[in-house]
Amino acid sequence: MYLYQAINKLVPTINNFESFSLSEDKFLTTYALNQANIRCPEYRVFNREDISGLRDTVREWNGRVVYKPTDGWGGTGIVKIEDERSLDVLVPFLNRLDVPHFYLEKYINYDKSDYRVDIVDGKYIGCYGRKAPTDSWKTNVTSGGSVITRQPSDEVIELAIQAAKVTGLEIAGVDLLYDLDAEEYVVLEVNGIPAFATPEQEKLGIDFNTKK
Repeated sequence: MYLYQAINKLVPTINNFESFSLSEDKFLTTYALNQANIRCPEYRVFNREDISGLRDTVREWNGRVVYKPTDGWGGTGIVKIEDERSLDVLVPFLNRLDVPHFYLEKYINYDKSDYRVDIVDGKYIGCYGRKAPTDSWKTNVTSGGSVITRQPSDEVIELAIQAAKVTGLEIAGVDLLYDLDAEEYVVLEVNGIPAFATPEQEKLGIDFNTKK
């Protein structure tokens, strides 16, 4: 990141450092989306010492809580907290982490599949999805999810374009879920390093390289 930041001051980079740095922080990204009135998960941030705040949130959200590291990728470190016993197991692990705060999102009831919409310079390039395995709720391929084809609606495309614009990324992979309870699409994350040509995509005939 330090070299990236330095190079960005000398020559144009894609993505620009400021926007990439924003997208690498899940809390800052969600905060920016929320400020722009783009639908995203309900979230909270707690000081690492505020365990009582974590407990109160688990109760208030009826065990529909997801802990996420503010950085990272591929679903690594993301944990679903369904009750206070789950929190009691997680807290010792969190205490060993060298982080000043804990980031929580309210779990969204969805069909265990998502949308990844790729945007370049504010334009729609393509879309595919990922589906969680039967024994998991995570759709990330690195967590066992599988790539599926998707035909996004105009609403999904427009929401992804708006999310990418908020972050300022020239190249963005926008992840969306359909909230079954609220009956609306929600932006989950905006990625600054989207995968345009993976073996999983190619097996399904998904190829956006000619549009990049």
